Amino acid sequence: MWGGSSIVLKYPCMQKNILLQKEPVPYTLRVSGRARAMRLTIVPGGVLIVTAPARMSQSTIEQFIFKKSRWVLDKLAYAKKFSPLRLVTGGKRDFALHKAQALALARERVTHFNLTYGFSFKRISIKNTKSRWGSCSRKGNLNFNYRILFLPSQFSDYIIAHELCHLGEFNHSLRFWTLVAKTIPDYAGLRRELRKKIIS
Repeated sequence: MWGGSSIVLKYPCMQKNILLQKEPVPYTLRVSGRARAMRLTIVPGGVLIVTAPARMSQSTIEQFIFKKSRWVLDKLAYAKKFSPLRLVTGGKRDFALHKAQALALARERVTHFNLTYGFSFKRISIKNTKSRWGSCSRKGNLNFNYRILFLPSQFSDYIIAHELCHLGEFNHSLRFWTLVAKTIPDYAGLRRELRKKIIS
């Protein structure tokens, strides 16, 4: 649940538990046929989501999580400070801590979605904006709020694909939403849910 509303995940999910530095940590394992590498996501409220490629063994998955133990525990402690509906604007230190990882996420997902679109762009930047998840400039620059890092991946994917599609249609016309639907067919529901999320 997210803010009292159900979120349907795109891939099969399983609830698992792992012991990290003597601390039991529950997590959601999501198996993706499209994933090429493992990915750890911490969402507000303190929930760990592990995305793994299809046919990856459970032992390999757990070894990966073990290697990231300190990162997982630190980010879980941080995320539990906030309710799932509120993403607080961080200061310079928080932004600096997460900017590189947010940029890596944005680059990886832009590359993934652009296999479908083939758009040309100039630069991907990470910002600490107060009221926007992302933007696309007429110069071909893609900008994303670093807090996409703390969203469930279906929301960060929607934001990234949305801004990428503005390279093809710099508007919100039917043609624009048709582009978005090529990679995010459930964009309408995700858009409604995302509007409920508060950035303060």
